[in-house]
Amino acid sequence: MTNPDVIIVGGGIGGLGAAFSLARRGLAVRVLERSAAFGEVGAGIQLAPNCTRILDDYGLLGEARSLGVVPDAMVMRDAVGAAELTRLDLRDLERRHGFPYLVIHRSDLHGMLLRACGRAGVDLATSHRVTGYATTAGGARVTLAGGRVEEARIVIAADGLHSVARGLLSDDRPVSSAYVAYRGTTPTATGRAAGVDLSEVVVYVGPGCHFVHYGLRGGELLNQVAVFESPRALAGEEDWGTPDELDAAFAGTCEFVRGGLPDMWRDKRWRMYDRDPIMTWVDGGMALLGDSAHPPLQYIAQGAVMAIEDGWVLGEHVARNRAGDGSVDWPAVLSAYQAVRPEHCRRVLTTSRAWGELWHLNGPARERRNVLLRERDTYDYAFVDWLYGPTALLPSQEPPMFTPIPLSTAKAESLTGG
Repeated sequence: MTNPDVIIVGGGIGGLGAAFSLARRGLAVRVLERSAAFGEVGAGIQLAPNCTRILDDYGLLGEARSLGVVPDAMVMRDAVGAAELTRLDLRDLERRHGFPYLVIHRSDLHGMLLRACGRAGVDLATSHRVTGYATTAGGARVTLAGGRVEEARIVIAADGLHSVARGLLSDDRPVSSAYVAYRGTTPTATGRAAGVDLSEVVVYVGPGCHFVHYGLRGGELLNQVAVFESPRALAGEEDWGTPDELDAAFAGTCEFVRGGLPDMWRDKRWRMYDRDPIMTWVDGGMALLGDSAHPPLQYIAQGAVMAIEDGWVLGEHVARNRAGDGSVDWPAVLSAYQAVRPEHCRRVLTTSRAWGELWHLNGPARERRNVLLRERDTYDYAFVDWLYGPTALLPSQEPPMFTPIPLSTAKAESLTGG
């Protein structure tokens, strides 16, 4: 492909989702991936109705269902005593929003999108490391590590947390939360995993830590995630989030949570960073997408979902701004993208930070939180309707009416009555 309409930098979930979204609109799309092969690192990922709605529009929801698990409920428990605090009926949520809540292995989702891109004719190029971006009179260009330059009408930077392209729009840096995640999957046929209820997505919230588990691959695997605040990170040490800190962080939790720690991959850890929200994602013919624009903390499971939403919005506005001769009004497309996405993603980023504070409370604030969560009605959707509905996708729709209040330090203290 010598003259693509669109170059997408980054072949992760966000980049491939955008590539498919645009290719199905008849555009010539080239994806530049820095690695020698396309692939995805990690384990489970949660796809809420705001994502499965898009997969359905892409004709991919059936395949995603076959690869993942559609759970019945999301349950929050206290990590110390194991008591249930609150739950969300995911089957009722599906009836409410029209689309399921799905959990799937990251590599399965990535592979599904890669196959879809292949069928759609996307040019998939590996071992292409982009070192620079620039706008041009006719669009935008990228410079590769060897010095070669490639141009297109539009360049979409899906180059992740440490985005090179973001430097054109902001001089900010990734923000460390001082939290780190360990992950692990184990077969459900034997051992501890055989007795786990895979109809539930469960999070155990505790002082400075939390533990998540749910099923993958049709129930063949149990996915478990252990997240904790690292004292060494808080002290400014370079080597932080080590396995000994993992064990110490969960020493005071219930037997079930502690029993999952041996299943963690101890040779891998994911330090948790986000970036402060920025409200400008477009510069001429170059646009940020996914984690390059809005890398969140993981507490409301919207990182990959937001990236998939980004790509869908671009494709939808290509369709809306296409002339009879097939030409695309790219300024109108990027203007619509800029109009609808940054504010929604800002809310997701700030809410994710607030949710992390809520999960990890200690002392009297934790006790008060538990009381409030137990009082919540299972069918109260005030905290998720704004997130799982279609309001983040098109500027012609009404904005969500409910704005969650970030749990600042002052708010956390207020839970104690102070």
